[in-house]
Amino acid sequence: MTQQPVGDAILHARLDALCADGWTVWERFDRTVRELDFHPFVAADYEVVRAALLRLRAPGRRFLEWGSASGVITIMADVMGFDACGIELDASLVATARALAARHNSRSRFVAGSFLPAGYGWRSPDGDTRTGTIGEGPSGYQQLGRALEDFDVVFGYPWGGEAPVMQDVMQRYGRRDALLLLHDTNAGVRAYRGGRGRGERA
Repeated sequence: MTQQPVGDAILHARLDALCADGWTVWERFDRTVRELDFHPFVAADYEVVRAALLRLRAPGRRFLEWGSASGVITIMADVMGFDACGIELDASLVATARALAARHNSRSRFVAGSFLPAGYGWRSPDGDTRTGTIGEGPSGYQQLGRALEDFDVVFGYPWGGEAPVMQDVMQRYGRRDALLLLHDTNAGVRAYRGGRGRGERA
């Protein structure tokens, strides 16, 4: 049996602890918030996202999570070595994410706001302007002190019908060479270069 290098073993132990803590946070949130009223936060499949991010990590890469909720995936990216930030509309979840980051010695940053750039408006090819569960609010980029085009990897977990909105935002405001990762419950994590194309398994 091949032993993992010590550094890899430490990394995976940290990620295991983070994911376990994240599921505890999610179960409490589901019980105390979602059982009482609708909320768009649903925990991603952390192991699937973890595998995708491990393949993409590189020194100095900047990572942004759209709708970072409890912060698990943003913190995961930070632990892997990304310069990681999250934008979340629900200020109470931002507080949860910051507390989780502190527990796991993460330098990831979280701000309250919308991941939609200021002035953005969605219109589908048939004229529909609805954005699903993507809520409205002040754009979070000013608080971060960064624009969408500053990030190398952007992650989102869209509800049904929201993926085209996220791809459109990336095409209009992100870099053409940046990766947009969208978590699909059926297809895993798919990668779009600059938000374009049909997406490949990440």
